[in-house]
Amino acid sequence: MSEAAASPGRRSPWLYVIPLAVFAGLAAIFAVGLFSGDASKVPSALIGKPAPAIALTPLEGLQRDGRPVPAFGMADLASGKATIVNVFASWCAPCRVEHPFLVAMADSAAVKQGKVQLVGFNYKDEAENARRFLGALGNPYSAVGVDRAGRAAIEWGVYGVPETFLLGPDGRILDKHVGPLDGQAAARMLAKAAALVK
Repeated sequence: MSEAAASPGRRSPWLYVIPLAVFAGLAAIFAVGLFSGDASKVPSALIGKPAPAIALTPLEGLQRDGRPVPAFGMADLASGKATIVNVFASWCAPCRVEHPFLVAMADSAAVKQGKVQLVGFNYKDEAENARRFLGALGNPYSAVGVDRAGRAAIEWGVYGVPETFLLGPDGRILDKHVGPLDGQAAARMLAKAAALVK
């Protein structure tokens, strides 16, 4: 009688080793992809394409210099100026971290001279909370559009908040930064925006 016939319940150890080796290999590939590279450089299928047409409403009750702050639309994004679109929310902790850099951006010569406009894209937020957020930290935006349901963000390929897009004077998306801006990233994006408009 053969050994296999003598112990029918015994299995080859390879039946356990092969799946574990495959799993370990896949886990290693995933880990390398997750932890290597710059998370802010997440590719976007929209780079080089016109910004998606969206209909955003203004942030109710938000005022600047005694006037209501408008929403922004496609005509504003293709107005001949470079546009920096910042996706933010009052409930987003990293948005608070990056906010001083947006305020500094709004005080730059490029924005004050009208070459670059900085607009806010308020994502899945309550109007009162968003107003309080901007009231406490300062409003760097010339326009704020509200995406309460998050549908417009899907059109723009937003992964989460904060995210910042750079649009050329013709309304095409030229760059995207995922995550909070720091001083270096904000300066780089502003310089790139200012170089687009002579």
